[in-house]
Amino acid sequence: MSKRLAKITISSLLLILSLGLITSCSKNKASQEPLSKTEILMGTPVSVTLYDSNDAKILDKVFNKVKELESTLSINENGTLIDEINENAGIKPVKVDDDTYTLIEKGLEYAKLSHGLFDISIGPIVKLWNIGLPEARVPSLEEIQAKLPLVNYQDVELNNSDKTVYLKNQGMMLDLGGIAKGYTADVISNILTNEGVESAIINLGGNVFTHGKKVDGSDWKIGIQDPFSERGGIIGTLTTSNKSVVTSGIYERYIEEDGVRYHHILNPSTGYPYDNEIAGITIVSDKSIDGDALSTSVFAMGVEEGMKFVNTQSGIDAIFVTKDNKIYLTNEVKNIFKLTNSDFTIAN
Repeated sequence: MSKRLAKITISSLLLILSLGLITSCSKNKASQEPLSKTEILMGTPVSVTLYDSNDAKILDKVFNKVKELESTLSINENGTLIDEINENAGIKPVKVDDDTYTLIEKGLEYAKLSHGLFDISIGPIVKLWNIGLPEARVPSLEEIQAKLPLVNYQDVELNNSDKTVYLKNQGMMLDLGGIAKGYTADVISNILTNEGVESAIINLGGNVFTHGKKVDGSDWKIGIQDPFSERGGIIGTLTTSNKSVVTSGIYERYIEEDGVRYHHILNPSTGYPYDNEIAGITIVSDKSIDGDALSTSVFAMGVEEGMKFVNTQSGIDAIFVTKDNKIYLTNEVKNIFKLTNSDFTIAN
């Protein structure tokens, strides 16, 4: 078995470098150089670049908040609030802070919207596979079947007045990995707004938020990951501003056993990775938390149903990349996407 661990970080960093080249391709009018900081947090490179400010204290404030969220929301660290909720499954409700409550509440909204295709109670299955961690492995069918009854977002109870979270059945586990990066990007953007920053790029391992416009007033050009490239290659660019661009796919985290690759986007109904024609998907939205959750939900739907679904959602657009190198674009994104890779063709 081969495990893709260091490659995740390397690929994400290369994507950040690629973005830096793309977004800086025209000279800005500011006299100062961009101010940037990158740290490995939440299991991924977190990079924030300010283009209209040289105040390092703003970046310190941003990264302190990200570290606070990481210490609260991780499923892989002992002593976090999520760990406490999981430890008390079937025993008692756990009082949480506003960030955690809001994130879980949003997660349940998207679970309902997707009819369970996206499910924050998938923790027992995620922990079986541990994809992206040193202990990653392919679990047996018996192990998966034993855990599947514990996966049901309808068994997560919230009490808004007390700000408590309760998992009804012992053995249940929340995993907010499919939504936490998006929420964090939105929190960072809010901090930057409050600090007067109007031009910045936020990147959490491929979750990109274009905060405002470039300092010359033009839109950003964001590279869209080639799902078959492990070196930060792109299929094309999006021209946008004040938008979240979240890309997810089978290339991000996976393990291989006996020549079979198992990616990290797990089906809550079967306990195995979703298997359809999609290799990668990009969601464009106003809020990154929406893009994060929908990237999983829409991936699960496949191209045809996913296209129909996205076209019914106000302010949401998507780019689908299939395993046979075809690209499908929803209505509005056709106006802002430019194909630059001749290995791919736009199919609609």
